[in-house]
Amino acid sequence: MAGERRSVPHHVACVMDGNGRWAALRSQPRTSGHRAAETTVIDVIEAARTAGVRWLSLYAFSTENWRRPTDEVDFLMRLVRRVVRKHATLLHARGIRCRFLGVADPRIPAPLAQDFADLMTLTSGNRGMTLTVAFDHGGRGDIVEAARSLIRSGVRADAVDERHFAAHLPFPDTPDVDLVIRTSGEQRISNFMLWQVAYAEWIFPPVLWPDFRGPHFLECLHTYQQRNRRFGGVPPQVIGEHHP
Repeated sequence: MAGERRSVPHHVACVMDGNGRWAALRSQPRTSGHRAAETTVIDVIEAARTAGVRWLSLYAFSTENWRRPTDEVDFLMRLVRRVVRKHATLLHARGIRCRFLGVADPRIPAPLAQDFADLMTLTSGNRGMTLTVAFDHGGRGDIVEAARSLIRSGVRADAVDERHFAAHLPFPDTPDVDLVIRTSGEQRISNFMLWQVAYAEWIFPPVLWPDFRGPHFLECLHTYQQRNRRFGGVPPQVIGEHHP
C-alpha cells in the first residue's frame, strides 16, 4: 500500500559482493574470499529467519560469472557443493524451503545439479522461510525464457499483461522483492531478478560480504523500516493538501 511503513520486508534479496576484494586486502587468493563467505551466508540466513523475513534470495553465481578464470569457477563449483551438502540437514531442520534459480548451463557439474535437486526435494514441504539461491542466473535470460514460453503457449499478443507474463517466469509464486542489499558499496543491479526488483528499495552497505553479519543485516532492515514506499504515488497526507 502506498505510503505504508512496513515492519519487516516480506522478501529480501542479497547481492553477495566483495569476496575478491576481501581476499586482496589480505594478500590472499580470491578463492579464500569465497571460502570465507560461507560463514556470512549461514549467519544471514539465520538472521533473516529470526527477524521474520519470509523470502530470502541470494545471488551466488551469475550467467556472466562463467567468464571468470576456469580455476576459480571450478573452485566455486566444488565449494558450493560442499556447502550445500554440509548445511542441508540444518536448513531442513529450520523449516526452510530451498530453491535454486537458474541451474541450466550444461557446464554445471552433474553431481552439483543433483545436490541442488535433492535439497529442493528434501525441503519442498517446509513452510518456513523460502530461500532462493540464484545460481547460473541472469534476469534478462529469465525474461527472454518467459517470452518464449508465452509464445509457445499461444497467448494472443493483446491478452498479454504483467500477470500473464509473470506466470511464465521461473518460480512464478515468488513475490516481488521489497529490499535488495548489495554489500561492498558497489551500486549496480548486475542482471539480478530484474522483473522482481522493479519496485525494491536498495541499500548499499560498504561492508565486504565475508565481513557482513547478522547485525549488519538487521541494520539494513531498520533502514528499510524508515522508508516510505510510494510505488510512484504520493504520501496519503499530501493528497488534498491546501497551499496558501
